[in-house]
Amino acid sequence: MFLKKTQEKLKIYHDLLKKWQASINLISPSTLPDIMTRHFMDSAQLYPLIPASARTLVDMGSGAGFPGVVLALLDQTEGKSRLAVHLVESDQRKAVFLREVLRQCDVKADVHPVRAEMMPPLPADVVTARALKDVRTLLTLAQPFMTSATTCLFLKGEKANEELTDAARHYSFQVEKIPSQTAESGVILKLTEIVK
Repeated sequence: MFLKKTQEKLKIYHDLLKKWQASINLISPSTLPDIMTRHFMDSAQLYPLIPASARTLVDMGSGAGFPGVVLALLDQTEGKSRLAVHLVESDQRKAVFLREVLRQCDVKADVHPVRAEMMPPLPADVVTARALKDVRTLLTLAQPFMTSATTCLFLKGEKANEELTDAARHYSFQVEKIPSQTAESGVILKLTEIVK
């Protein structure tokens, strides 16, 4: 599972999430009883898929911090603290929540309280997103962060194949579909060699 230090930080994160959920809709209320699996573990399964050479990660539409904050936390407690993590979240209240989680968990990441399309170019080795938009829209939003070597990791559901078909009409890419470890109908899309 997780190292003790990671578990301690996730407990702080968990408690903050439940506390803030009362005033800000951070996650679906139906997932509150199972935050560990539905949010923490779901996000954590991306960490082993991040290329070893990666140094910069941009998480689009970070919301309550999934997967971006979890990946930053894992990198700094169980990894080699190699990643500069950028959390892009346009909802100001959620951006404040993200900063509070980072502060209380003593995790380093930059919070950008703007829409992804308003971000200045920021070349990233990895771009992540969860429950944000369809694949084609995600690739369009990711343009300011893309280089020829960027890997995109998108957590998707039942419509993944349909979305890939649509995205392939506008972009060329290689895709690896990895079954989700936490959601029966979920899949992780690992996209590389992305060209518009």
